[in-house]
Amino acid sequence: MRTHLLFPSLLLLGSLSLTAACSSGASGTPDPAPAGALPGSTSGTAPVMTVDPSKIKGLRIVNDSSENTSCPFAAGYPDVTGAEAMTAAMKKDVDGRLATFRSACDDGGGAGDVGELNISHQFLVASGDVLGVRLTTQDHSAAGSGLSVRTYWYDGRAGAYRTALGLVDDGSRDAFVSALKKRLKGREGTDADTVDEAFADPSNQTTILDDMVYTADGGLRVTFDRGDVGAPAAGTYVVTFPRATVTPWLSAFGKRAQQQTVRPSGPLDLGAAATPTPAVPTHTASGDDDTDCEKVKCVALTFDDGPAVPETATLLTHLAQYDARATFFTVGQNVAAHPGLVRAEARAGNEVGNHSWSHPDLTKLTSEQVAYQLNRTSAAIKAATGKEPTLFRPPYGAVNSTVRGATKLSPVLWTLDTEDWKYPDAAKVAQSVIGKVQRNDVVLMHDIHATSVAAVPEILRTLGARGYHFVTVSHLRATM
Repeated sequence: MRTHLLFPSLLLLGSLSLTAACSSGASGTPDPAPAGALPGSTSGTAPVMTVDPSKIKGLRIVNDSSENTSCPFAAGYPDVTGAEAMTAAMKKDVDGRLATFRSACDDGGGAGDVGELNISHQFLVASGDVLGVRLTTQDHSAAGSGLSVRTYWYDGRAGAYRTALGLVDDGSRDAFVSALKKRLKGREGTDADTVDEAFADPSNQTTILDDMVYTADGGLRVTFDRGDVGAPAAGTYVVTFPRATVTPWLSAFGKRAQQQTVRPSGPLDLGAAATPTPAVPTHTASGDDDTDCEKVKCVALTFDDGPAVPETATLLTHLAQYDARATFFTVGQNVAAHPGLVRAEARAGNEVGNHSWSHPDLTKLTSEQVAYQLNRTSAAIKAATGKEPTLFRPPYGAVNSTVRGATKLSPVLWTLDTEDWKYPDAAKVAQSVIGKVQRNDVVLMHDIHATSVAAVPEILRTLGARGYHFVTVSHLRATM
């Protein structure tokens, strides 16, 4: 789909200065707002420790997205070698969310009727034989805020996936639940009957007690989604128990998870066979490019949503083989997981841009939340490459005055959309560029899709034979 009207936006600039970036996930530091990028997220609660995902061997981020304007979504969750049972649980939940969302899209009947679905992840602990992950879902097709959170735990010693409630010993569950009820009753939006009813069915306890994390000092923070234990209008409820109170209630695994959160013992070791680390391309190119786009035909290939393993590494090899440069609009949580790939992008003469931390529709966020999304990603990119980005691509191309005003990064959209997310066919993706490209086009693709990466050699070979030069967006801007 050609979108000529979007090209002038390449020249737009934000108006406010870049604020200090939030933590990009350095191990041993509190995360001040783990879900602060999304509307309705809880703030002011005790901080949890962050994890450097780049230290997790065999990590792969499973990404899926759709740019369909009537049903946009982005979902990402980790696949960690040795924790296949936990990955399967996350996959089942994410697939279920996506199926429900797509059904709502089908029932909606038109663009803009549903909104978007965003599923992001956060590592809670990845040390010794304990792995903890938190998935945050923002579903604009759901009632109310559409915000829900779930934590997943893996016990490497037992080789088993644990629900959040698995942190509590079975023999202590009654005391734990009783303490929760006591802390909830009397809060605005709750009453004794409502709270008692929420916990009455033991099988329902696993459902409502699905978001439990350790704070930096070893306490346990329990968060209830909207409507779980009180009036939906009251929003979420948070109960935090100090370490001394909660420790006697914990299961053996819960105590190990607590200890590994507060005092990590070392690298994650889930007992899996050694996983070879995927090779990172070592191609190098000068940052200088003497291509004069006023005299020759230029095109800027751009790739969104990565980096991804192994797709981005393969793409970098293709680009190097044809002496081509491109612009990568990277998602922050993927940058944190694979900084080596981002360094490789920059080292090969490509441009690295900002595509937000977790790919939400930025126009649905407050100015502060937009800044959090972009600043945290810029910090991760700088940590990986030594250089802050100057460009950002708003997810779904959604940008307004609030978004522009929250950053000094320059927004970049596109003039040629391959819709590669829709067609998992390399030949069709290649033809969507070859058959439609015009001089000075900015082409939208995604390096999270293997078929899109597989289409690149044909694109480079055919257009190169036609006299096209492949440059970065900033170079195209500067020489047009």
